[in-house]
Amino acid sequence: MQDSLFHGAIGTVFVAWLLVAPAAQAQLPDPGDIAEGMRLFLQKGNCQACHGWAGDGRKMDSQMPDGANLRETPLPRDDLVVAIKCGRPGRGMPAFDKFAYSDARCYGMKRADLKSRGLGLPDPPATLQPREVELLADFLLAKIIGKGPMNRARCIEYWGAEVEACGEFPK
Repeated sequence: MQDSLFHGAIGTVFVAWLLVAPAAQAQLPDPGDIAEGMRLFLQKGNCQACHGWAGDGRKMDSQMPDGANLRETPLPRDDLVVAIKCGRPGRGMPAFDKFAYSDARCYGMKRADLKSRGLGLPDPPATLQPREVELLADFLLAKIIGKGPMNRARCIEYWGAEVEACGEFPK
């Protein structure tokens, strides 16, 4: 009896694993999606202007606000998506959602609320579609968020090959 209960429990666990394993694999971002997220980071969103190409806060344009060092933050995905869509009022991070403060979808505030509180919000270089925000978030989580300081190995992993930018890091 005890032996059949043990085997029944093992069988149940195995079946549960079979059901969960494909779902866990389905949540892994596609490499093409990561590449598209990187393109959005570097080009359309021009995130590197403030956060640096490596997301380490070493900005590319001295005229731009200082961006956070994303490599050192443990920002959860949901908070990251909100920060991209809604920006960070009063802190130099633009809102990439075209309608961010038109209907209180961001932090429960409209443009008039930002103005009345003296919170500025720079214009983004481009607005992003919801799918683009998701791709950008997936890229950031795969390659930047919480990954620690950039070094040569991380640089090569980031770019997918040894590129000129990696030369600044010792071997």
